[in-house]
Amino acid sequence: MVSGKEREALRTLAKKWMDFANQPIMDERRRQWRAVKDLKAEKPMILVETCMLPDYIGQEELVNQAPYLRNVEKALFEIVRHAGEIGDDIIVDKYFRVQWVLDISDYGMPIEAHHAQASNGSSLGYTFNFPVKTPADIKKLTYKTRVVNREKTKGHKELLEDIFGDILPVKVGGYDTFNLGEGYNPWLGSLHNGLTMDFFKLAGNDRLLLWNYDEPEAVHTLMDFLKEDRIRHFKWLESEGLLYQNTDTWNPCPGSYGHVSVLKLPETDNAEVSLKDCWGWTESQETEPMSPGMFKEFYLPYIAEVAKLFGLVYYGCCEGVHDRFELIKEAIPNLRAVSVSGWSDLFRLGEMLGKEYVYSRKPVPAYISGDNPDWELLEKDVKDTLTAAKDCNLEFCYRDIYTINGDTSRLKSWVDMTRSLIEG
Repeated sequence: MVSGKEREALRTLAKKWMDFANQPIMDERRRQWRAVKDLKAEKPMILVETCMLPDYIGQEELVNQAPYLRNVEKALFEIVRHAGEIGDDIIVDKYFRVQWVLDISDYGMPIEAHHAQASNGSSLGYTFNFPVKTPADIKKLTYKTRVVNREKTKGHKELLEDIFGDILPVKVGGYDTFNLGEGYNPWLGSLHNGLTMDFFKLAGNDRLLLWNYDEPEAVHTLMDFLKEDRIRHFKWLESEGLLYQNTDTWNPCPGSYGHVSVLKLPETDNAEVSLKDCWGWTESQETEPMSPGMFKEFYLPYIAEVAKLFGLVYYGCCEGVHDRFELIKEAIPNLRAVSVSGWSDLFRLGEMLGKEYVYSRKPVPAYISGDNPDWELLEKDVKDTLTAAKDCNLEFCYRDIYTINGDTSRLKSWVDMTRSLIEG
């Protein structure tokens, strides 16, 4: 039962959301983001990720008590606060998206996360139980099973429509690919091809790096298994009608907008969507320590086979890609955007990407985090990016910021500084 106070809190946030969504600037931002992804950028675009900040919306600010509606309230609140105070190029959509409720099994061997708690109560650091300890253990793995709960999903949609649907339309779309939990999580729902992430969670970093020498056939066997399971997952989403068009909205995890002209948009909300209509996201952070040649031999072929399912591909996350970009480009012909993190050679990638790809810059999170942001390093970081990517289709996507000690003003200060440097 939703109390009057809880309902009113959600309706108030929904109205503020729509007030932002209806501003003319949103259409202009859509056009500008589309220009970047169309490889015809008119200016660098700027976006700061706030959904991973644990204290961006304080628990004491939330009214709803039921877990699902509390998640919804937090998601509404985050977008409203972000749009009102940071000043970046965020787009507020004219709808609220409800995730499909999915039940996805493990690989037949449970992966258990073990978190370490810091003195301030945070638990950013964690490890896993790594159940695959020998090549023989790979035979114990089974492909995941997947079930969609349409009735529960429908119930969530109808609940929100009853509360604020007359103000903010509600759509269904998005899914928790890794079974991270039910509820609205804005960073979930990407079509994520993270095969080496699952390799790491199953077997651990030592085996991921050393089995290339000691057990090469085991690496190929495990990667082929993970590739096949991920292909089954994506084709299941497609066959069940669970895909949503991600070319006219924010794409979670890559942290960028999918607006692009070459992939068609559905004519209606109920139109059939195929994988070829969508962006896919792939990365391989775990293999960065190894040579490009070893990456090409043991991992890239499997990653590329999954990537070919999609219309366009965004590659990379926090890893450096400058030493293996040519290999990635050759293996993934539908590549369109590349993550340029702090571990990449900014200048070398600027020359490599040119006008043919999106230069998706991820500024270094450490510079803005902690007790005291380092504004000299932040300014140098932006200046170096603008120089390195002067002939590129540039977007700034500031992601993976976890600790700002409640000082949200530094996010706007960074945006203001970046705009000033761009215009200057």
